[in-house]
Amino acid sequence: MKRREFLKQTAVSTALVSLGGLGLSSFSGNDTKKITILHTNDVHSHIDPFGPGAGRNANKGGVARRAAIIEKIRQENPNTVLLDAGDIFQGTPYFNFYGGELEFKLMSMLNYDIATVGNHDFDNGIEGLHAQLPYAKFKFVSANYDFSNTIMDTLVKPYEILIKDDVKIGIFGLGIQLDGLVMKTLYKETKYLNPIDIAQDMSRILKKEEQCDLVICLSHLGYEYKKDPDRISDIRLAKATEDIDLIIGGHTHTFLEKPTVVKNKKDKDVLVNQVGCYGLYLGRIDFYFDSKKNKTPDGNSLSV
Repeated sequence: MKRREFLKQTAVSTALVSLGGLGLSSFSGNDTKKITILHTNDVHSHIDPFGPGAGRNANKGGVARRAAIIEKIRQENPNTVLLDAGDIFQGTPYFNFYGGELEFKLMSMLNYDIATVGNHDFDNGIEGLHAQLPYAKFKFVSANYDFSNTIMDTLVKPYEILIKDDVKIGIFGLGIQLDGLVMKTLYKETKYLNPIDIAQDMSRILKKEEQCDLVICLSHLGYEYKKDPDRISDIRLAKATEDIDLIIGGHTHTFLEKPTVVKNKKDKDVLVNQVGCYGLYLGRIDFYFDSKKNKTPDGNSLSV
């Protein structure tokens, strides 16, 4: 199995200084806690690896390889969280035949913690998504999709909180505008709420009311739209909000060699990351916490 690290050591050092104001040497004491965030997005029902004739993607990807990498990382650090930023469904005959059952069963076997809902996860209708939920042994979050008048009511929470080694991690989800992208007959009475307004509220709740040490947004808004700068994206979201530490993105199939650092409304750093599509890469962000819960991130992407 081949691993490819995109983030060079010099780039890591630069990111560490700009993100947390502290180098790893500041976290060398016995009280240092390391939380590892692993993530995928837009896997699109790609269960098998690509074949030998798939060009630059030849012999890459596949759930089995991803599982091996995840297991190795968990053995190195039990304080690992596994997340997905949506579009789990649609893209191979596995979805056409099983309707999402296989995808959810395999993600459950990999012990995913939390996922958000992408536009293609409505491709068999909201009833089709609902029918597969019993196979998902992980949680779904979406704060700006109001499912209250649908069959999904109460089954998708705005946010979830995980605790790893006494570090409190708040995770909320955001979805893209469905109107014009998905047929109304598929998402039915699902209401779309403004992501920036919702993100500001969610991050405030998680950081200030819930006292989370780390706030993560699972976003299916898209990384950036340079030809349409007014369209809400992860980059625009990071600039317009407060209290988000990490945005894990999806939708635009953006392959980032390293996480992007964006200044938020308070001139604090937000990490934005996305790992393309089809399960070819696994995102990894390590957060190091000192005894006062000050944190420093270190990120890279792994080829699967």
